[in-house]
Amino acid sequence: MEQKVKIAILGYGHIGRKHAEMVFQNQDYQLVALIDPKFKSENLDQNISVDHFTSLQDFLQSDISADVIAICTPNGLHYEQTKLIVEKGIHAIIEKPITLNSEEAQELEQLAARNKVHLFPVMQNRFSPPALWLKSLMESKVLGKIFMVQISCFWNRNDQYYTKESWRGTKALDGGTLYTQFSHYLDIMYWLFGDITNIKSKFADFNHTELTEFEDSGIVTFDFNSGGMGSFTFSTAVWNENLESSLTIIAENGSVKVGGQYMNHVEKCVIKDYNAPELPETNLANDYGSFKGSAQNHQHLYKNVIDFLKEGKEIHTTTDDSVKVLKIIERIYAQNN
Repeated sequence: MEQKVKIAILGYGHIGRKHAEMVFQNQDYQLVALIDPKFKSENLDQNISVDHFTSLQDFLQSDISADVIAICTPNGLHYEQTKLIVEKGIHAIIEKPITLNSEEAQELEQLAARNKVHLFPVMQNRFSPPALWLKSLMESKVLGKIFMVQISCFWNRNDQYYTKESWRGTKALDGGTLYTQFSHYLDIMYWLFGDITNIKSKFADFNHTELTEFEDSGIVTFDFNSGGMGSFTFSTAVWNENLESSLTIIAENGSVKVGGQYMNHVEKCVIKDYNAPELPETNLANDYGSFKGSAQNHQHLYKNVIDFLKEGKEIHTTTDDSVKVLKIIERIYAQNN
């Protein structure tokens, strides 16, 4: 694939605009269309001179071709939309979670293989410098046996985020905090330590009973199949602003804590016969006005897609891993006390 990769963006809200930025920053891409029902009104982006469509079906029936479509729509729409895209022989970049159901995700994976296209799940936190460093620690086995892992994600989501007319907060389109907010960090956990067993979980809805159809907080404990035990504690009930997203490892040869609001810096590294490297600065968080999300790493995903399509390099965020994370989420919910 020598020419520019033609890409359309499906869903033009906060995250769709972020994807458009990534396309314009990468000279290997050409944006060919924006697709969103809101274009039925005069609410077009006049700064982007591409065709605007009000539905995916309208775009797929048009004479405009795309190599890739980035799916930036509510979570509960991903499955049906991805099916349509894959059946047309088009690659898909899919915002997390790729579906709200692991069986549907597996079906999409198989469908993509039959149609000889690829799915690129968006798990951009894997590209942050602290995450890459943690991955190198695990692969080098410098920590020895893993004893304990603690992950804490404490964020703020308020009534400006969960508005009554929004898809956010609904089980059908949002899915819940482990799907929308914290699947990033469950993905990091799985990527570093593998699958889990002996799950016990407890949920509560402290601040959002009038706004959402699911919990805003939870405590999950488990054992890793590879050895050691862990906990995952999360909440969107924090007052005023995001507090932290942190990961602590207690191991045979030392201890590590990566903290900050978005696991964005190393707070502690004490490892036998090991000197921690100086890491590049982590990008700032995605700022959507009334709320903030994870660090800005989408550019690395977009480069990975190009590297794969043009040079056949490894895909760093696979559908198979996304299926595994969805299964972990399903098992966590199934074990709610």
